[in-house]
Amino acid sequence: MIQPLEKVFTFDEFLAFLETQPENIRYELYDGEIVEMPLPSGDHEEIIAFLVKVLTLECHRRNLNYGIPKTVLVKPVNKKSGYFPDVPLVNLFNLVNEPQWKKESTVSNPDSIPLVIEVVSTNWRDDYHKKLADYEEMGIQEYWIVDYAALGGKELIGDPKQPTITIYSLSDDGEYRSKRFRRNDCIESPTFPDLNLTVEQIFTMTY
Repeated sequence: MIQPLEKVFTFDEFLAFLETQPENIRYELYDGEIVEMPLPSGDHEEIIAFLVKVLTLECHRRNLNYGIPKTVLVKPVNKKSGYFPDVPLVNLFNLVNEPQWKKESTVSNPDSIPLVIEVVSTNWRDDYHKKLADYEEMGIQEYWIVDYAALGGKELIGDPKQPTITIYSLSDDGEYRSKRFRRNDCIESPTFPDLNLTVEQIFTMTY
């Protein structure tokens, strides 16, 4: 993780800070600390583009009123945190219930964002620990961690480490249940139960 700025910020101060920054640098807010995100690799961005394409086609096929905006800021309720997911699937119908959507493209209601995908980079601990805990607490129904470079710890992706997609789905008790997928495993997504897509297809970007 890149060194955070040495000041505790409120969420509104974070929004004001973002307005002063160039668009090519991304920041997130972690418990009041503004953190600059590492510059993504080309592979990272290609996988994001592939997932956006596939899921958009699936939404169209199933006539779901979901979309994947370029920028969505996810704000955990009652916390000084804010995240920009790599792939935020948004329920367009529910955005009328988001008071900060029109001005700041911010969502806090889990009904507004049924699925979040993070493609792992060098700050992998944030995806596997901090964001996982906050997305679970928010009640986001489904969370994918796409670890194409096998950066996560062995307890998270197995030993020996290998490229892995972990899908967390919210159970009735409000806690995530996880399942790992590798190689030619077919993805099992509660949001897209008919999705016919393997891990290998995602990592090679062929569909």
